[in-house]
Amino acid sequence: MHPATGNRPPATSITRLSIIIPAFNEEKTIALILDRINEVKLLRNIEKEVIIVNDCSKDNTELAIQNYISNKTDLTINYFKYIKHEVNQGKGAAIHTGIAQATGEYLLVQDADLEYDPSEYNTLLKPIMLASADVVYGSRFMGGNPHRILFFWHSIGNRVLTFLSNMFTNLNLTDMETGYKMFRTDIIQRISLDEKRFGFEPEVTAKIAMVPGIRIYEVGISYYGRTFAEGKKIGWKDGFRAIWCIVKFGLFNNKIFNSKSS
Repeated sequence: MHPATGNRPPATSITRLSIIIPAFNEEKTIALILDRINEVKLLRNIEKEVIIVNDCSKDNTELAIQNYISNKTDLTINYFKYIKHEVNQGKGAAIHTGIAQATGEYLLVQDADLEYDPSEYNTLLKPIMLASADVVYGSRFMGGNPHRILFFWHSIGNRVLTFLSNMFTNLNLTDMETGYKMFRTDIIQRISLDEKRFGFEPEVTAKIAMVPGIRIYEVGISYYGRTFAEGKKIGWKDGFRAIWCIVKFGLFNNKIFNSKSS
């Protein structure tokens, strides 16, 4: 029996992966990312559960999703869930909603844009299938995978945030801010999460790091970044918020599990 996470099922018992898609004004790319998810064949025929959380989009994101689900005839996605926030709450809040709805043994977050490649799900799954990992981070800064060349100061900012996060968590991550994080569902559903926007990344990292005996792995992934003209939403204010979250949850991380946890 693990002191905090309980008995771990054997790796071969993984039957379903929940894929959470927080979407805000992604009418141009949501069908494309769903197509890419649909094309992926997971290791050992693991089922795919897609949970789309529409965070009160102002464009035709909802119509694009409904058309896709209604008209796609060759779906390999086993389960679809569509949830709409009636008020825009932020990416973190959309992720919280998706986490609560997940039924797979593991889950990950997939942005609705095209920056991360679903064909790499199996790369993140490998440490789990070897019965080695509870959490897997996909790093944009390790390995020989393709990376779009974009903003120098953004890359510096990401490395600074990762460095600061590592100082407080005592982890040796290379990419804390990555959008690809795969979690064991029964663990992440017990974590108390507060941040509603992009502060989700440093908060979840700080709290996951505090779980006794947690096994965290990192694998190299590719990155096809967007410019602001192409729809990128994170800005400098979110960077300062991330610093605040790193310090806040690093120094005052007194509540890791939610009240429903035993």
